[in-house]
Amino acid sequence: MDLKLKNKVAVITGPAKGMGRAVTLAFAREGCGLVLAGRDLAAIEPVAAEARELGARAEVVRCDLVDAGQTEALARAAEKAFGRVDILVNVAGGSGPIGKTGWETTAEEFDDIVGLNMKGCFNTMRAVLPGMIERRYGKVVNVGGTFGMRGRAGRMAYSASKWGLRGITKSFALEAGPYNVNVNCVAPGMVDGPRFREKVCAEMAARLGIGLEEAMARHAADYALRRVTTDDDVAQACLFLASDASRQITGVDLPVDGGWAML
Repeated sequence: MDLKLKNKVAVITGPAKGMGRAVTLAFAREGCGLVLAGRDLAAIEPVAAEARELGARAEVVRCDLVDAGQTEALARAAEKAFGRVDILVNVAGGSGPIGKTGWETTAEEFDDIVGLNMKGCFNTMRAVLPGMIERRYGKVVNVGGTFGMRGRAGRMAYSASKWGLRGITKSFALEAGPYNVNVNCVAPGMVDGPRFREKVCAEMAARLGIGLEEAMARHAADYALRRVTTDDDVAQACLFLASDASRQITGVDLPVDGGWAML
């Protein structure tokens, strides 16, 4: 299926690794121009080089997403480089404390994860939406999480941040919809990778006194499809919601979780 994304301009946050890298390379393969944003340029540059090898033009911009001034500068840099922004994919985010109850979570830990997962997305949307509205075209895809749909013991701060992102997404969708701008949220479940294996599974293994492989298998057993989501699964969902194949879809939470949130 041709998603007709060639020559579209996509700003992608958090592109350096994991889901962000997979999303970046997926958009590069579709022929998009890319603006890759984050704090660590040294970590982003190798991914930008991979995108260029695929034939994409990729610009790298240093940006602390919780700083509104820097996200506004990011939008200006994208406009200067490409003339417009068609697509915004907010991948950047954090996991917050793992295995802590709400009452064990510190105020600083709560503020840090809510600031990154909610305010970062708010800032980038606020920066790029005026241009999309003026041109009467735009696609925003926020990467949330299924813990923002069901909650999770031991992950209160993270769950709170992803619940909040759902509200931000839906409100922006209502406000931007009359201007032909779609705003949606992809909600991954557990995604295989270093964070899942070394933090989430390691915490379960230590808590239950089991091996790492058994912890991974227990997670997979919770899903209807009996498998853990991959970075590429998330990237494909982002492509769909960034394309006109999803022209009549806005304000939705799309779980990419092998059937966990629905159970």
